[in-house]
Amino acid sequence: MKQDIKNIRSIGQLHEIFGFGKPTHPLISIIDVSKWKISEQFVGVKYTSELYTIGLKDKSCGLHYGRNTYDFDEGVLFFTAPDQVQSVSKTQELNEIQGWMLFFHPDLIRNTTLGRSIENYGFFTYEVREALHLSDAEQKTITDCKTMIQNEILERIDNHSQTVIASSLELLLNLSKRYYERQFNTRSAQNSDVVSHFHTLLNSYYKHGKFAETGIPSVEYFSDKIHLSGNYLSDLLKKETGYAIKDHVNNFVIEKAKTLLLSESETVSGIAYTLGFNYPHYFNRLFKSKTGLTPQEYRKLN
Repeated sequence: MKQDIKNIRSIGQLHEIFGFGKPTHPLISIIDVSKWKISEQFVGVKYTSELYTIGLKDKSCGLHYGRNTYDFDEGVLFFTAPDQVQSVSKTQELNEIQGWMLFFHPDLIRNTTLGRSIENYGFFTYEVREALHLSDAEQKTITDCKTMIQNEILERIDNHSQTVIASSLELLLNLSKRYYERQFNTRSAQNSDVVSHFHTLLNSYYKHGKFAETGIPSVEYFSDKIHLSGNYLSDLLKKETGYAIKDHVNNFVIEKAKTLLLSESETVSGIAYTLGFNYPHYFNRLFKSKTGLTPQEYRKLN
């Protein structure tokens, strides 16, 4: 029988399920992981949450996120977005794990600048193995941001609290974005292999007629082949080459189109279908946006 998935809709429900006591703020909570005892009754139970999560832990904690597991031997910062399936795979005693977890509901930031830009922090949808490894100095800075938020929650909830908390969250996320760039830089050799693999996949896809057969390759196609999440792979490519996945694919399509347009035997519609477009006018629009010319104009000039 298929196991039911329990949905956590609020901070209050989160506290009730795991026995944290009544929260001091209805939309945000910070949990000391060392004080979180996970008994056998919670192991293997699947949950979805309507909350964002930011967590800093010092070692393996047996947390499953989607189909993968958080399992590290050092402190990492990880992020999860709402509506993802999570579970724990093992029990946890008091003081077994050090760290903290910050949960917040989207309503907390709904009418703030962070609410309008939260989608720009792609690491909320990174895979578990793509968590952020922090230096001691970085870990202290991130924890200082967490402490600032925690003090605001505990000491002075007033008309300014939402703005102050959202601003502190935004600072924490912007610092995390900076540290992720550092992580990309320190793994440049590994990243170069990923870039090479990406280009090999793209060329092979074209060579085997997949554009015409199944359409333009999606972000998910490459992420599945390279075993990285779509957002992480796209961010990595942008850091290494200046172009995200969709930009690389579009540029590839345009270069192939230019070559095919030099052949008088190919109609523009035929070229569009060869390159994965079911409707030629979409091809025409992309080509003009990239070159300033329609395919017909390009053909005449060359």
